[in-house]
Amino acid sequence: MLRTLFLLALSPLLLGASEQSTYQLAVLKYNGGGDWYSNPTAVPNLVKFCNAQAGMAINTEVATVEVGSPDLFTYPFVHMTGHGNVVFSQQEADNLRNYMIGGGFVHISDNYGMDKFIRPMLKKVFPELELMELPFGHPVYHQRFNFDRGLPKVHEHDGAPPRGYGLLWEGRLVCFYDFECDLGDGWEDPDVHGDSEASRTKALQMGCNLVQFAFSGGE
Repeated sequence: MLRTLFLLALSPLLLGASEQSTYQLAVLKYNGGGDWYSNPTAVPNLVKFCNAQAGMAINTEVATVEVGSPDLFTYPFVHMTGHGNVVFSQQEADNLRNYMIGGGFVHISDNYGMDKFIRPMLKKVFPELELMELPFGHPVYHQRFNFDRGLPKVHEHDGAPPRGYGLLWEGRLVCFYDFECDLGDGWEDPDVHGDSEASRTKALQMGCNLVQFAFSGGE
């Protein structure tokens, strides 16, 4: 029922939203000392790209929402990032679980150093699920833009290939986690990291895919 209500609320986006649309994306604020606030220009730039390239007409003001807040259910897509520690209380874990089961979508971008902290927290949210690496044929890689080899590599870090993981609830992708990729960094203003225009474009295209996929219901 929750998921049905969520998708009904999204129907203007699915059908081509009007310019008056007030749908917003949000950045997830969490406890534990990790820098949830890193990459401040990332999601605003992603919204502008989605509006320009996919006609989504999303509100250009990006919200901040706490993990345990009832306001979480206001936002169809939330982005989470950081370099360090992440702590969810049981109430926060339950709230995030209900949000995803109800139709919400969480994108997590490891900004390098987050991996060992976010994995146990996701296990707290969904004890019965395992993060699964998604095959390159998964629809999330084939929305408006095709990524036949999976995620683009934005920053090198350990030199390992970029990897895209997911949590699937009853066959529906409710959370996408990019690792060894720094997708969110690629959405930032060009002077922040000095990434090439080609690299930033690929990152934004993949981000647009994530938003489009989330708005389609996550299947």
